[in-house]
Amino acid sequence: MTVGQPSGDAALLAHQLEELNRIGAALSAELDTRRLLDLILTKAREITDSDAGSLYVVENADEGSSVSGQDEEPARRLRFIAAQNDSVSVPFREATLDISDRSIAGFVALTGQPVKLSDTYQLPAGVPYTFNRSFDESVGYRTRSVLAVPMSTPQGHIIGVLQLLNARRASGVSGHSEEAAAANVAPFSEQQQALATTLAAQAAVALENSQLYQAITQLFEGFVRASVVAIEARDPATSGHSLRVTNLTVALAEAVDRSERGCFAGVRFSRDAMRTIRYASLLHDFGKVGVREEVLVKAKKLYPDQLELLRERFRLAHRSRQLASMQARLEYLLAHGRAAYVERLPVFEAGLLDETAKLARYLAAVEAANEPSVLADGSFDRLHEIAQVEFEDVDGVPRSLLGPEEVRLLSLPKGSLSKTERVQIESHVLHTYQFLRQIPWTKEIGRIPAIAVGHHEKLNGTGYPNKLSAPDIPIQTRMMTIADIFDALSAADRPYKKAVSVDRALGILEGAVKDGELDAELFALFVDARIFDRWQTEPVPG
Repeated sequence: MTVGQPSGDAALLAHQLEELNRIGAALSAELDTRRLLDLILTKAREITDSDAGSLYVVENADEGSSVSGQDEEPARRLRFIAAQNDSVSVPFREATLDISDRSIAGFVALTGQPVKLSDTYQLPAGVPYTFNRSFDESVGYRTRSVLAVPMSTPQGHIIGVLQLLNARRASGVSGHSEEAAAANVAPFSEQQQALATTLAAQAAVALENSQLYQAITQLFEGFVRASVVAIEARDPATSGHSLRVTNLTVALAEAVDRSERGCFAGVRFSRDAMRTIRYASLLHDFGKVGVREEVLVKAKKLYPDQLELLRERFRLAHRSRQLASMQARLEYLLAHGRAAYVERLPVFEAGLLDETAKLARYLAAVEAANEPSVLADGSFDRLHEIAQVEFEDVDGVPRSLLGPEEVRLLSLPKGSLSKTERVQIESHVLHTYQFLRQIPWTKEIGRIPAIAVGHHEKLNGTGYPNKLSAPDIPIQTRMMTIADIFDALSAADRPYKKAVSVDRALGILEGAVKDGELDAELFALFVDARIFDRWQTEPVPG
């Protein structure tokens, strides 16, 4: 051997260390638990040159059951979660087994001790576990050597078991039959056990990180769902709106991602970008929690208590008319006598009926004006006429049937909100932005606040809250705006307006495109790809 050159064993060790480092980096980079488990098993088989292998993870046996209220260690079990075999191809089925010393994997999980066997059909005397031959017998395989090691975290918690089968003497098929196993399968060496143990420790850390990441993701998903519930509890009239807008926006984003036409040819959304779009859509109206509830749910131009007060005034006016009629009758009786009074009585009664009918017509006109319809200028002249009508209250003080504020509110030409109330409603986007800014988003989904805040902006600068124009409105927000308007038009859950048909809603959107408010290319794709068919489907999963 030349001085300065590593020996064969040293070179092999260096190669194996390098391979372990490379595997560790690969495991750390994979956050998807299912892919990570497959990667762990693949790399473990590669580094030990095993023909087959299986992977078990520890789970609570009572997951999903109610909490007992006692501080007891939850019962645990092993879940058979992954399997690979180069010699035979068998459909994989997950299964569970007890953590006990009756099985090899259970023994390793229970004791934390590795198991290394040269022949599973001839177990050493005195071991508590047995080898289940049912798999071998069902597929004609021969499991000979086994190496099972615990996947232990740095804290000493066993979270899984890595089980490797049939170490190969040379690369190739090894365990398809008894003869092949005898010729080609070797016992696992101490070095292979050391490598598997080291890799299992790396895998445990990676798996724990992946499970933590998944738990955090599920926690955040639950928070988002709870936020949507809070929004809809605050504004029951728009129940389901956030989920429907999410369906439409995500579906449109997927269509853009697939499209090769025009300006969309170079637009592609990564997985993180799609998550950003989804969360921004779900949370786009969260700021409604900062708007007064009575404004959010206002279905008519007058609030219910205002309308009831107005109706009570009309009832008081009716009683006032009755009292005035009775007073006039009494005065006439005293002045002209009974005979003349009887002759005059039909006139008094007709006059009272006329006054009563007028009040009924006035009230009907007021209640009609209270509906949030779209009316032209001059349609509310009758309200000013009614406001001039007076009656005497119980104290004899003249009062108008309608006050100036009531006339102003009832004269709203469109919708149910006054200018002040409209400003309050529109403030929800700023509340949304301020709320979303408080969340420490990761870099991958950090644009959620900026995307959500602009869903009422228009390309021609007429939107709110910032009157942005086309260059400043990202495509994600443009998609959400189309989805938001379509749902607002089509939804039947708004008490202040009737739902319109899909064709009518598309026609209104087309008009907004012609007015320069909405993105023409996105709207064309929305129609051509029939994105609106996704309107009432189940929510797109994260």
